[in-house]
Amino acid sequence: MLATHKNRRPLSASVAPPPLQEDAENEQKLEQSEVKEKAENGQSLEAELGCSPALMLKLINFLEEDLPHLFDERGITKEQYETQVDFRDPITRYSSVDGYLFNIQMLRYLFSPKFELHSVKQSGPSEITTRWTMMMRFALLPWRPELIFTGTSVMGINPTTGKFLSHVDYWDSIKNNDYFSLEGVTDVLKQLWYYKTPDLETPKYNVLKRANVYEVRKYEPFIVVEAPGDQLTGSKGFKNVTSYIFGNNSTGERIPMTTPVITSTVDYSTPGVSIQVVLPIQSTMSSLPAPLPGTANLREVSGGIIAAIKFTGETTEELVRSKERELRSALNIDGLHPKPGFMLARYNDPGRTWDRIRRNEVFHGSCCCLSSHPSRFCLSRIVLRSVPSVVLIRFHAGKEQKATQFK
Repeated sequence: MLATHKNRRPLSASVAPPPLQEDAENEQKLEQSEVKEKAENGQSLEAELGCSPALMLKLINFLEEDLPHLFDERGITKEQYETQVDFRDPITRYSSVDGYLFNIQMLRYLFSPKFELHSVKQSGPSEITTRWTMMMRFALLPWRPELIFTGTSVMGINPTTGKFLSHVDYWDSIKNNDYFSLEGVTDVLKQLWYYKTPDLETPKYNVLKRANVYEVRKYEPFIVVEAPGDQLTGSKGFKNVTSYIFGNNSTGERIPMTTPVITSTVDYSTPGVSIQVVLPIQSTMSSLPAPLPGTANLREVSGGIIAAIKFTGETTEELVRSKERELRSALNIDGLHPKPGFMLARYNDPGRTWDRIRRNEVFHGSCCCLSSHPSRFCLSRIVLRSVPSVVLIRFHAGKEQKATQFK
C-alpha cells in the first residue's frame, strides 16, 4: 500500500473570484448612459416633430379661454408656463414666469388695460400665434391719454411638457420689434400727445389694427342726420343738421349733442359734400322725430371697417387733403388700395378749442357706412400681419372672407 504524503493538501474545486466593484459601477453607468441617450433622442425627435394635433388643439382652446383673463382678477394660469419662460416685446424682457406675471400685474394696476383677443392659430410644429388689441390709459399724466397696441404674440411650446416656454410680441405699429427697440419707445411716446376729445357720445368701434400712420377700426351701427354741403371744410349744410338737433323737427324735440361732425366727399373733382351729425347711439329710426321737409335726412348706418388717420390743427382744405394723401399713401404701401373719396371727422368746436389740441380724423371706408356712395369707399383688402403667420381678411361691400396661411 502506498503511503500518503503527510504535507499533501486535499484537492478542492476551483472557485471564480467575485466581480470587482469597479466593474459593477461601470456597468451601471453604461446602463444609465444608454437610458439618458434614448431619452434625449426621444426628446429631440419629439421637438423636431412638434406637438401632436391633440395637444395643439388643447392648447389653442386653452388660450382662447385663458387669455381674455389677462388683466382681470383671475389672471392667466401660471401652471401652464415653464418656470423659465422667455417673454419679450419691443421694450420689455423677462426670463421667468414670475417676472412675466409681475409685468402683467404692473400694467394692470398702472394703466387699467383692456385686452381683446381676435384669433388663436397654429403657426408652427410647436408654436401658436395669437392676434390681439390692447388699450390702456396712461394714468401718470393728468389728461390720461389712451395708448393702443395691436399685434401678434408667438407662443413657443415645450412638446415634452405641453407648457409654454416663450412668448414674443410683435407690434403692428413698428418695423423693429427686437428688444430693446428705440422705435418702440418712440411709438409709446407719440401716443402721449394730448387730443381734446369732448365728453360726448360717439359711435362705438374696436381697433383691429394700429399701424404707424393709421388705425383700422370696426364700427357698430348708428344713425346720422345729414344735409348737402358745398365744401369739404365749409359750413354750408351744418346749420340744417344742427337745427334738427336743436328742435327744428316734426315734434320740436331737442336731441343730445354727439361727436364727431362728418363731412363726406366722393373725390377731389366732384363738387358737393355731405354733412353728417351722429345721433345718440340708442336711437332708432322709429323713435327719432322726422326732419322738416327740405332741411335734412335721417340715415341708418350699418357699421363697417374704416382706416383712420388722426391729426391736430385747423381743418383747412390744404391740411385735410395733405392728411388724406398721407393716409392713402400708407394704405397703398401696405397693399391696401382705397377707392377715390374720403371723410373728414371733426370732434371739437373750433371756436372753443386750441388748434394744437383739436382731434381731427380722415377716414377711408371699406363698406360705406359713413358715405352716401357705398361703392366709392371700399378698401380692397385689409391685411392683419402676424409673425410668422399671416392672417388675411378681405372686406368687399361689407362681406368678410378670411383665409389663414402658415409659413
